[in-house]
Amino acid sequence: MNSLWWWALPVLILPVLWHRQKREQTKTAPLASARFLPAAQPRHKRVWRWSDPLLLILRCLLLATLIALLADLVLPWRGDAVLVVPGLDAATVDKQAGTRERILLPDRDAVNWLHAHEREFKPEARLLVLGDVAMPAVLPRFRHAVELRTQAAPFKTAERHVAVFSARLEAWRRLFSAPGAPLRYVIDAEPGVHTELIVWDRPEAPPAGLRAPLWWVSDARAFPELAQPKTVGAIRYADSARGRLWTMDSWPLVDADGARALLASWQRLQYPPQPYTAPSQVLAPDATAPAGPAHGALRDWLSMALLALFALERILTHVRRR
Repeated sequence: MNSLWWWALPVLILPVLWHRQKREQTKTAPLASARFLPAAQPRHKRVWRWSDPLLLILRCLLLATLIALLADLVLPWRGDAVLVVPGLDAATVDKQAGTRERILLPDRDAVNWLHAHEREFKPEARLLVLGDVAMPAVLPRFRHAVELRTQAAPFKTAERHVAVFSARLEAWRRLFSAPGAPLRYVIDAEPGVHTELIVWDRPEAPPAGLRAPLWWVSDARAFPELAQPKTVGAIRYADSARGRLWTMDSWPLVDADGARALLASWQRLQYPPQPYTAPSQVLAPDATAPAGPAHGALRDWLSMALLALFALERILTHVRRR
């Protein structure tokens, strides 16, 4: 829709018409000898000062720059390029990229980045994407030839910090050390900024200032929010000012299978799923693919040019009036 602003280019004729209509205002001073001259009607003479052509050019450029800024002007300036997903080792990039321009992407979502910036590439540009690219929901379409050479990143062991308030601390430790657990769980002595779970295995209510994204509660009577909980399987939960509250019939779980299922439920319900790595493939150019909603690469330059032209136009207008 921004490209519709180009239809406003005919307004550039307005400064020209305005300048052509302007006339120099002069004062009439009668002379004593004028009575000997034949009578004639006064006429207005158009006088263009030295600054008028320059002022006209500035005003036309000002309007043209404003229209280009509103139209989100993009001039294709990138050629063949290699898009690198963060985390890929430099040796692999050097081996496959060659001398082509390298662009480090902000995250794994290379498809959305390319959709947003595809207008910056020349029509004949060929693009290569390297690294752990997140798989999109549908097969992407681009106006350029795009090759995906994906490589799944090695699994990184993540940590989840847990604070336990219970007289059965060892039983809770055994739960978080269940064989086959997908993550590493760290039992904090006191809750901190990294604590993601508080286990409250006490009959009394917790202190008012204690906060965490998730609570596991053994005695629901200490939490009024759990009076009418919602359910997900065997888990009953409610949201509160302290964080989300979970409770179950028996805490802590003693069998390894139940512990693994509980920890997997925590991971599935509290954290967004991680996308799979897209398969390596070559995407043929599609001329009917959408151009993308990106802001123009010249937006910053056009903004600065607009400010400079406006300042020059005001200065020249002021000088002309003196």
